[in-house]
Amino acid sequence: MRVLSYNLEKFKATDELIDLAERFNLDVLCLQECDSSQLPAELGGLHLADSTKGNRLGLAIYYQRTRYTSVATQAFALKKSWHDRIAAPAHERLLASRLRDLATGQEFTVASFHASPLTALNSLRRAQIALAHEQLAEFGSGNPELMVGDYNYPLFKNRLSTRVGRTGHDLTLSDERTYTRYKFVRGHFDFATSVGMRIHSVETLPQGKSDHLPILVTATVDVAGVAQTV
Repeated sequence: MRVLSYNLEKFKATDELIDLAERFNLDVLCLQECDSSQLPAELGGLHLADSTKGNRLGLAIYYQRTRYTSVATQAFALKKSWHDRIAAPAHERLLASRLRDLATGQEFTVASFHASPLTALNSLRRAQIALAHEQLAEFGSGNPELMVGDYNYPLFKNRLSTRVGRTGHDLTLSDERTYTRYKFVRGHFDFATSVGMRIHSVETLPQGKSDHLPILVTATVDVAGVAQTV
């Protein structure tokens, strides 16, 4: 499964999406900071599973309909920072889609996640990540899950990895930094957490119009201890 995650930086990189979907032969595309009202139903061979409706900076998930069917989608509100309350950029910071492999019948969950910005404390983002994992487990009925997106967590990721690991999840960084706008906060902002998945690679792609670089996750679903390519 080839999953691309991209923070479009207030819609700036929207016109890059068709090329990315086709060039990298994507199975799933997860977006952050998109304009949900302007998203097409079909994009580079991918079908829109769903998008958030109330967010100024929206989330969206596209999937390859020739390989999967979308069983359900749901958006979730997470714990709010003061920035969320004042600027109201995003009421819902998690969007999940439960997909079924048409060939095998295996179900798994893919989610697009956007944590609160750096004006919030790491403790707030850790709470958001933990709640997101809890909600995904319930939404996906315990099936394998992959959550990608902008975690806004440039520092102390070893501590975050340890905390995430306590709940059975893996944290996987990309091979290169994903945010380069400001020197003092450059780092891995965009990465993946997963459970029941075997992550083979997380590749940082070349920078486009956004201040975030897209990441490409290659993974397999691990069913009963045996990795099953999806």
